[in-house]
Amino acid sequence: MEEEQEFEMGLPNGVGEQMLAHAYEKFDIKLEQTEFGPVIIGEYDELVKAKEFFQDAIRKRLKELEG
Repeated sequence: MEEEQEFEMGLPNGVGEQMLAHAYEKFDIKLEQTEFGPVIIGEYDELVKAKEFFQDAIRKRLKELEG
């Protein structure tokens, strides 16, 4: 069985601790601190799902703040 390749993704602006904790529980990702800041590490598909989760959560929070 071939091992899946892992990728890194920097965290988008606006991702808070609570949002990150939810993503960590929901997706198969790891969090690491680099010299350039925190990154999440995982298989490509998991990172895409996490990115969509972050974008949706940030949009939802911005709408709450607008009105």
